[in-house]
Amino acid sequence: LILVTTPVLSQEIALLKYSGGGDWYANPTSLPNLIKFCNQNINTTIKTKPITVTPSSAAIFSYPFIHMTGHGNVVFNEAEVQNLQNYLRSGGFLHIDDNYGMDQYIRKEIAKLFPNDALIEIPANHAIFQKPFPFPDGLPKIHEHDGKRPQAFGIFIETKLVLLYTYECDLGDGWEDPEVHNDPKEVRDRALKMGSNIMNYVFKN
Repeated sequence: LILVTTPVLSQEIALLKYSGGGDWYANPTSLPNLIKFCNQNINTTIKTKPITVTPSSAAIFSYPFIHMTGHGNVVFNEAEVQNLQNYLRSGGFLHIDDNYGMDQYIRKEIAKLFPNDALIEIPANHAIFQKPFPFPDGLPKIHEHDGKRPQAFGIFIETKLVLLYTYECDLGDGWEDPEVHNDPKEVRDRALKMGSNIMNYVFKN
């Protein structure tokens, strides 16, 4: 794959509203909390309310970072696949966070986006785990789900990570307001710090 260097601009982020029946709107407090944490701790100036975009919209090109989550089915049609491909090849970044139950569906859709590129597990020495907060063991475990180890998978264009898929982790739950899941503060801190590393990779690399 060839990375087209037409930049996507602005310090704003978006939430992907997809079709298929999955709850794309899950974790409503997660992105606002992550934005607040990043603006306070890593000197970003991200607008506090994320915008909702659809996969086929030209609006996605205005956002360097798009977040996607949910528990269920996901379907990208042909036009959506082409638009997302163009977005990722032009410098965009898609973070897909399995909120539990999404895995069997999203892997098929990722394969549509990158039919010639398999998801690969991102090693713990990758920059996304190094700064500004060190995660020497890679992706942290936030929620138990099936009790499997957390894994971060990626698609790279040349050497740049453009799609991050976090599995058996549930960062988004850790970003939510404390009373939503009653996670201990140290668990929420780990989730927010890992989210900050993702933002740092997108906005500062």
